[in-house]
Amino acid sequence: MFKKGAMFLIGAGCFVSGAFISKVAESKLTVDMVRDAQKLIGLNFTDAQLDSTLTELEEFKENYEVIRKQPLTNDVAPALVFNPIPVGYTFPTQKQSFEVTKSEKVKLPKNKEELAFYSVPQLAELVRTQQISSEELTKFYIARLKKYGPTLECVTTLTEELALQQARKADQEIKAGKYKGMLHGIPFGVKDLLSTKKYKTTWGATPYKDQVIDEDATVVQRLQDAGGVLVAKLTLGALAMGDVWYGGKTRSPWDLEKGSSGSSAGSAAAVAGGLVPYAIGTETLGSIVSPSTACGTTGLRPTFGRVSRHGAMALSWSMDKIGPITRSAEDAAIVFNAIYGPDGKDQSVYDVPFNYNPSINPKKLRVGYLKKDFERSYGFKENDQATLKALTDAGIELVPIELPDLPARELTLTISVEGAAAFDDLTRSGRDSLLVAQHKNAWPNIFRAGRFIPAVEYLQAQRVRTLLVQQMQEKLKDIDVYLSPSFASNNLVVTNLTGHPCVVLPNGFQKNGMPTTITFMGKLFGEAELLSFAKFYQSLTSHEEQHPSMDFSKKKRS
Repeated sequence: MFKKGAMFLIGAGCFVSGAFISKVAESKLTVDMVRDAQKLIGLNFTDAQLDSTLTELEEFKENYEVIRKQPLTNDVAPALVFNPIPVGYTFPTQKQSFEVTKSEKVKLPKNKEELAFYSVPQLAELVRTQQISSEELTKFYIARLKKYGPTLECVTTLTEELALQQARKADQEIKAGKYKGMLHGIPFGVKDLLSTKKYKTTWGATPYKDQVIDEDATVVQRLQDAGGVLVAKLTLGALAMGDVWYGGKTRSPWDLEKGSSGSSAGSAAAVAGGLVPYAIGTETLGSIVSPSTACGTTGLRPTFGRVSRHGAMALSWSMDKIGPITRSAEDAAIVFNAIYGPDGKDQSVYDVPFNYNPSINPKKLRVGYLKKDFERSYGFKENDQATLKALTDAGIELVPIELPDLPARELTLTISVEGAAAFDDLTRSGRDSLLVAQHKNAWPNIFRAGRFIPAVEYLQAQRVRTLLVQQMQEKLKDIDVYLSPSFASNNLVVTNLTGHPCVVLPNGFQKNGMPTTITFMGKLFGEAELLSFAKFYQSLTSHEEQHPSMDFSKKKRS
């Protein structure tokens, strides 16, 4: 029998507490209790064997209570760091100067509304040449955030006062000849799980909607050091799932009846709608890829260990990644160049150069594709086939490849365990009842269920993950970049587990008018080649230049 206050599981001699309310049952453990508990995890120890464990299990139970008294805030990481590096892997060491395509002469448009969908290089040239001041540009985007943000439900906090201060400072520096580069004076937004001084960091969730973490996350600080102007904290599905947050449901600007997916919901919606030139998102299992697909943006999910997560809400320490959501691959390269690399605070980050070169010869890259996934029947297959054809017509040879034949979806229990630990206090305090979503697939239930996963099984899953890392290295030894349908969940799961980078790119529209995307995958720490190849594809098409009509009076909303 299980006691309401506590449940106990046994896994190969290891005892795992499943208690998910604060008061622990005071009764002694019995053979009957642990016999029933072991059924949950498929074990079959004899009564005599179980009886022998009782003393140690009682000791474990006492240890849990001692450990629980130690305050652990979300920013305290475990003393275990995921290693995405396969045996035999060697890092590139030579760092080259960062280059982007030289901008042609850019003129301020007569209709300033066109600025909403200008690229970072275009805006940068206007600011650099002082055709428009950073302050003017910042006020322009703030006005759009105020006008369209409430309809899209994509903003948690407008950082107007800070933004204007930063813009005026940028103008002074540029006039003084102290130009810092393409992000200098350019407004941006961040997913509201990144901490910012003086402003709330809500994590999109009711229990934290008034939370202030009075420091700038490393990514925020680096963008500001590059001269960037923070104009808004953008919505995320509560605790980084979906597009429903404490204030509503974030919408895709292509169709207000459709959510913008998640969890980087506000970042993608704001970029797609021209409310910011670029934004920062995060991904654990699809949270950059999915909203970029729903909103038709270009999203970069970097290699695990590329970007510091200091100041970011932790959901899964071994899977969380931070990356830009932009209008184009080159915009993503510009933003990524400002945020990657060690900061001395996130111990998972590697010091590996990013040698982006827009003039790389794409025909020298070895390009694969998941042939079997592209051959399946799905709703926007024609768009993906058109992408493949555009590349082959441009002289790119596509080589069929397959992913490792290992269980991958089963390994996503990693998120359940690590998430349950990250939000242990939320669960045991009962404040999880404050979250908007309370269905069986929502965080409150996932966190509770995660407590019943034995430590042994979690570690066994990580050992299988090691095999996955090694086999992916073998599969990609002769491949620089490969293509996958964005719907291919197996690729999404496998590569989030192994830590490989991807760029998701718009490549057309569905019959209902919603955008579609295709996913380009890279080798570990291969963002330079990946983004260069993505830029090459975007030079063959104009999908990234499409943007929604922002006349919401003609659009329905559910």
